[in-house]
Amino acid sequence: MKKSTYKVIGVMSGTSLDGIDLIYVEFDINTQWDYSIIAAETLEYTDAWRTKLAAALDFSDDELKGLNQEYTRYLAGVISTFIKKHNIKELDAVCSHGHTIKHEPENNYTLQIGNLPVLANLIGHKVVCDFRVQDVKLGGQGAPLVPIGDRILFSDYKYCLNLGGFANISTETASGRMAYDICAVNTVMNPYAKKLGKDYDKGGAIAATGKHNQKMLYELNNLDFYRKDPPKSLGIEWVNKEIFPLLKEFENDLPSVLRTYCEHIAMQVANAVDGKEDSRVLVTGGGAFNDFLIEQFREFSNVEFVIPSKELIDFKEALIFALLGVLKLRGEVNVLKSVTGASKDHSSGLIFNP
Repeated sequence: MKKSTYKVIGVMSGTSLDGIDLIYVEFDINTQWDYSIIAAETLEYTDAWRTKLAAALDFSDDELKGLNQEYTRYLAGVISTFIKKHNIKELDAVCSHGHTIKHEPENNYTLQIGNLPVLANLIGHKVVCDFRVQDVKLGGQGAPLVPIGDRILFSDYKYCLNLGGFANISTETASGRMAYDICAVNTVMNPYAKKLGKDYDKGGAIAATGKHNQKMLYELNNLDFYRKDPPKSLGIEWVNKEIFPLLKEFENDLPSVLRTYCEHIAMQVANAVDGKEDSRVLVTGGGAFNDFLIEQFREFSNVEFVIPSKELIDFKEALIFALLGVLKLRGEVNVLKSVTGASKDHSSGLIFNP
């Protein structure tokens, strides 16, 4: 008989390299799923780790193997510290996404480091992890994986929009849940903020001082990716190949780059929603704190953009990876073929015991 209550830790590290999100959550399953967040925090990466993870895209296979081992040990320390700090005694599993280094579904390949079996031994608890690899092997994009959590936990909203390293959206359609990556967000904006001496553009204050650049906006909106039909996903490789070279000629005015890029994001998001005033969009991820960006959303679309509590904005993805782990423990579907393009719905991830 399956349990009706689970206490798990969700662990998430995003491509924007902001840090590692950890959430201790209790799920109750009766006629529907309910959750209660008990503790949550983000551990920011040191400059050394941020630099190393950013450079790993160009590492050799041997270097990646060494980095995977090093990062797994580091992650174990982070998780163990979180458990001790919050005096966590009841724990069914640690459900960890790991950190994406390479995501090339077109080459049948994706790599998330920090998912080695030794993680369970180091923290002394059951681990559920490596959720993307199986989907790619089944012909899927391996992303996004969050939409099944949107269906289970946030069905009151027509759309769920996450603004992290990339913007991704999910919604229910007649043929099932549909979700896909819309465009790059913080993977583009944070590096430009850093050029101006800031870790990120707080509240969009820098972007708000910039000027609209029609040429830049036109070139961005005409990238081939936006003409592709879902399912589709993005990785940092695409940003490095398509976005940064395009923006290089405009870098003499960085505030205007940030402003125009916010307009670009807003236009792509507007293309992804239906525009109806009674359609509600749940907005989470770090980009939800960018007031100027949210203003642009409301300029370009009539839908209702709902900004929830700071806790949900910051930790929704970690919450849902905790849910994916519980679904895996229960042997239930946690990845939808309608979302990723895989050959079938499946229960993805690996389970390691200490």
